[in-house]
Amino acid sequence: MGYPLANALFQWEEGYRALQALGDPRERRLADRVVDVVKEELRRRIGPTFSAEELADLYGAGTDWCLQVTIDVAPAAEGDAQSLADAAFWLYLRGAGDFAGGRQLLV
Repeated sequence: MGYPLANALFQWEEGYRALQALGDPRERRLADRVVDVVKEELRRRIGPTFSAEELADLYGAGTDWCLQVTIDVAPAAEGDAQSLADAAFWLYLRGAGDFAGGRQLLV
C-alpha cells in the first residue's frame, strides 16, 4: 500500500505556505535555493512523467535525503529542511500527469 495522497497533499501544502510566509529576504533566497535543488533531485528520482500517487509513494519512502540536500546547499536552513522538502514536493506536483490546479484529475 502506498503513502496516502491526501496526507501528502496536506503536508506539502503546509510546507509551501511556510515557504510563502518567509519574510526575511535572505531566508527566502536560501529557502528558494534549497527548494530548487530538491526539485532537481525529484526529477532525477522520479523523472518528468509521473502521477500524483507515484510522487506520494516516493515521499512515503522517506525524505532523509532532503536533509542532506539542505545541509549541502544552505546549512543555515537545516532546521527548516522538512518544510522546504514539503514545499518542493508541492511545487513538483504541478508536473504530475493527473494533477492540476490543486486537485487530482480522474484519468
